[in-house]
Amino acid sequence: MKIAFIGLGNMGAPMAANLVAAGHDVTGYDVSARPEGLTMADSAEATCDGADVAITMLPNGDILRAVADQVIPALPKGAVLLDCSTVDVDSARAVAEQAQAAGLGALDAPVSGGIGGAQAGTLTFMVGGDADAFATAKPLFDIMGQKAVHCGPSGNGQAAKICNNMILGVTMIATCEAFALADKLGLDRQAMFDVVSTSSGYSWSMNAYCPAPGIGPQSPADNGYTPGFAAELMLKDLRLAQQAAVSADADTPMGQTAAALYETFVDHEDGKGKDFSAMLPRFEKRTRS
Repeated sequence: MKIAFIGLGNMGAPMAANLVAAGHDVTGYDVSARPEGLTMADSAEATCDGADVAITMLPNGDILRAVADQVIPALPKGAVLLDCSTVDVDSARAVAEQAQAAGLGALDAPVSGGIGGAQAGTLTFMVGGDADAFATAKPLFDIMGQKAVHCGPSGNGQAAKICNNMILGVTMIATCEAFALADKLGLDRQAMFDVVSTSSGYSWSMNAYCPAPGIGPQSPADNGYTPGFAAELMLKDLRLAQQAAVSADADTPMGQTAAALYETFVDHEDGKGKDFSAMLPRFEKRTRS
């Protein structure tokens, strides 16, 4: 396929590189990054000339809306606008409606798997949009990732991502709290892991991404909490979940509490630039008061 790729940061650049390696004709654009090995254009619009699919990987909904205003008129009718950014549900649905009105297919397809997954081509895509557009993009998902789940109409990809990450944020906090409590009760961390990882406390945060150094599989905790998934990105997703909860009039007290805790950690403590599992040393230092 002929592919336009707009947004070539830490995630977008390796995703685009994997498409090039698979033989696709990719033209990229980014306001600052110019990764090697990609044909670059001078504007977002210029990438779209004759494109079958335009892929965007952008920081937030406002930037997505601005880029959509540029690329939608430049894409040929019948092309697919595939947004892989993590943005608010309302922006995703507004851009999809705008694309469809212009005769384009539209997909919102935020990802899970981080920079490592982007490099390895093992991302998971949570996809909202119509079935025909999904079928067009499926071969690209198969190159950039290991799984793509069609979650329903436009906006549902973003909905799935923020619901998933709200669970992740809440369970990571609970896991870190439990380790800190176990320490204070004199319970060995390995014993704690051996019990919880094989009983009803089982979770991805405990079993696959344990926040305690030297316990369980290799994780960022074993590398000084160098981010695999940065705390500020978790905060972004938790804020998006709360924005959606307000819009949908949904009661999410645990998600709201998790967002407040990560906001304190990132904005007022030393959490920025650390992995989201670095909540454990935070709780280790704290007392009941």
